[in-house]
Amino acid sequence: MAEAPGGPVPKRIWVRDHLRGLAEAGAPGAALPSERALCEELGVSRPTVRAAVDELVAAGLVVREHGRGMFVAPAKITQELAPAGAEPGFSLPRARGSWASRVLEFGTVPAGTALGRRLRLPPADEVAYIARLRLVDGEPMAIEHLHVPAALVPGLAPGDMESGDFYELLGARHGVRVHEAVQAIEPTVLGDREARLLGVPAHSPALRFERLTTDREGRPVEYVHSVYRGDRYRIVSRIALGAPYDEGDGLRHHPGIPPGDLAAGAHGRSVTTGDVQPVL
Repeated sequence: MAEAPGGPVPKRIWVRDHLRGLAEAGAPGAALPSERALCEELGVSRPTVRAAVDELVAAGLVVREHGRGMFVAPAKITQELAPAGAEPGFSLPRARGSWASRVLEFGTVPAGTALGRRLRLPPADEVAYIARLRLVDGEPMAIEHLHVPAALVPGLAPGDMESGDFYELLGARHGVRVHEAVQAIEPTVLGDREARLLGVPAHSPALRFERLTTDREGRPVEYVHSVYRGDRYRIVSRIALGAPYDEGDGLRHHPGIPPGDLAAGAHGRSVTTGDVQPVL
């Protein structure tokens, strides 16, 4: 067995890094050596190779196809968050790929207490509820659950939600001009039904989105919660690396960059800021 460079390294990590290098050097869909071939080449056991492969599958770099072997995973769908110009916040350029939707559920439901509070509606008011599967280039990518005050979208039909841009539809047909949204993103895992719809194993990693959209008068017009495949979707943001700043409630910091990591005396503000939120 060859020596791991730089001193002793756990075999699983060494095999993982070796296979990661092969995956990163290959084109999406390129075949990778079989587990048996890796065992022979690297002089390690099958369980060691399998554990390393499992990590790369979970990370979305490698895919297994039963009866065919291992392959470099398809490229991730990237959504960029770009500064919105003079206004605070971000613009949202379209993610790459050809997006389509398939409606899973469609109907009206009472707003209830929690949803009514979000949309500023009495609990008895009706809300249009749409669950849809989002596909990119024909492949399942996300499951969205949309809630819109029914009074804003009279005549809305399932077919309206399977093609075109929903916000464009709101404006052109219903006179609702969306203005801004507050969106939270957090890691999660997929339940059995979600995993079946997305074509991945149960408990696969995913990203959970929660968004409240308002119009130009500040009226809530949409509440959405979604799950996106963690192996195929990622968010990229641009950060202006100025100094952290104080907004009166303690020192803030750039998300992903620990406080103190920036040079002392730097100027400017971050395009994004991160807060530690309490668990409720």
